Amino acid sequence: MIEKFLDKIDFDSYEDFMQNFHIKVPENFNFAYDVVDEWARIEPHKKALLWTNDKGLEHQFTFADVKHYSDQAASFFQQLGIGHGDMVMLIMKRRYQWWWAITALHKLGAVAIPATHLLTPGDIVYRCNAATIKAIVAVGDDVVIDHIVAAQPQCPSVKVYISTGPSVPQGWYDFDKGLDEAPAFHRPEHVNTNDDTSLMYFTSGTSGEPKMVAHDFLYPLGHIITAKYWHNLDENSLHFTLADTGWGKAVWGKYYGQWIVGCNVFVYDFDKFKPVDVLEMIHRYHITSFCAPPTVYRFLIREDVKRYDLSSLKYCTNAGEALNPSVFDKWYQLTGIKLHEAFGQTETTATVGTYPWVEPRPGSMGKANPGYDIDLLTPDGRRAEDGEQGEIVIHVPQGHKPVGLFKYYYRDPELTREHFNNGIYHTGDIAWRDEDGYYWFVGRKDDVIKSSGYRIGPFEVENALMKHEAVVECAVTGVPDEVRGMAVKATIVLSKECVARWVGQPGGVDFNHEYRGKQVPALVKDIQDFVKHTTAPYKYPRVIEFVEELPKTISGKIRRVEIRERDKAASTTK
Repeated sequence: MIEKFLDKIDFDSYEDFMQNFHIKVPENFNFAYDVVDEWARIEPHKKALLWTNDKGLEHQFTFADVKHYSDQAASFFQQLGIGHGDMVMLIMKRRYQWWWAITALHKLGAVAIPATHLLTPGDIVYRCNAATIKAIVAVGDDVVIDHIVAAQPQCPSVKVYISTGPSVPQGWYDFDKGLDEAPAFHRPEHVNTNDDTSLMYFTSGTSGEPKMVAHDFLYPLGHIITAKYWHNLDENSLHFTLADTGWGKAVWGKYYGQWIVGCNVFVYDFDKFKPVDVLEMIHRYHITSFCAPPTVYRFLIREDVKRYDLSSLKYCTNAGEALNPSVFDKWYQLTGIKLHEAFGQTETTATVGTYPWVEPRPGSMGKANPGYDIDLLTPDGRRAEDGEQGEIVIHVPQGHKPVGLFKYYYRDPELTREHFNNGIYHTGDIAWRDEDGYYWFVGRKDDVIKSSGYRIGPFEVENALMKHEAVVECAVTGVPDEVRGMAVKATIVLSKECVARWVGQPGGVDFNHEYRGKQVPALVKDIQDFVKHTTAPYKYPRVIEFVEELPKTISGKIRRVEIRERDKAASTTK
């Protein structure tokens, strides 16, 4: 399958990869027909999706199964008046019906809008009106259904509501029943052009309202590198990406590239994340490849990893936020597997990554993706030298948009112009590049702290903090300082064991609420001294706050902007 889309598949080195990787773009590409249905034609019994859940249910679906169910879903949607260009929001957790639904929407030329089950009624109203959503397909969980029902009166554009059950409110359609009763599917005469919109995401938004990121029908081809050369997958792989289907990492790791490569996608459907369950899944199902954000690895390394047989695991990757070297080192110590990091956005595929020929450097995102012309620009527009910080940008020659880069911010031409100008897409992320071509993440442009003339990236301070035994998670921000302009502040989640030791809470099982947010001088000084000796002393956090959890986006990224806004509000009330 993959040979249909590449001039060359196997590469001897990173240099060979950069020089000779090239995607053959079909005249009219549609992932559902050209990949899913094609696998079903040539290898109908090939394993495509191994689904299990926390209730003990298990289903192995073949590509023939995926074609059958997506055809039925497409026919069902057609009967409900859904067709080319219609916006359909999918709030489906990790239910296997998500794969039928999104593939069916591609077959109709409709626009799939995956969304998280964590949306409030207000979130749903905003999305429905911002995108003029026509239909919602949702899991039939009471909380999700209740939120959608509460939003319904303020969502006049939504004409169709579909539930996967068990709860199917009056006036809604039953997804499974609809598939069972749908007539045979007939492909529409015209489905799409390459430039049509097939997928749209509301970004999780570390600041402001979510942006609507529109992708064309070629976007899946950009994930060939994701699956083949970052996840290092082949037709014999069983790949496990932990992500919920409601955010972009799902199509990165559970759909497009994986099925182009022809691997079997593993899905674990659960309501509450338990690190031991992840280890159990790898052990029980002999997972060969695993991908998760650094937060997950931070929890995994605190479990008794040696209790589980992880010998099937050959490759591990991480993305979503920068990886702390201490986590890399501990995972390698426990498993013998080096974590391969990558960097990308909802607007892109993996733009920088650690590929098979690139030796991982703990803390580095890796090297440039040959599908993009990556650069670093300083604030004055100059190309950054090696070792110098700059904004990560992508050169976009007129009429030559890279495969995988988004089209625009839907219904927001001003924001689109702000990020696309003079043939350059501005990511808003700051990094530096070493002399060997490795990129190192610094932070979002708004996150960089300017203190006493120094530019301090939050991630470099967080790296130092994460090496302290008391720290489970942390976020570094700037707070106003009369002398320095800004001072470095660390907001920290402590380990239960260290809370017990430092505060005297018996057993360390519960967080001491009288202690939350207060300065404990001995612990604060210990952490500050540790940072001073781990990185440049001027970077140490002069302000430390302890919390039970950090504010995060729906995709798990730390919302430093929320911490800054909270601190600003607190300072104005004093």
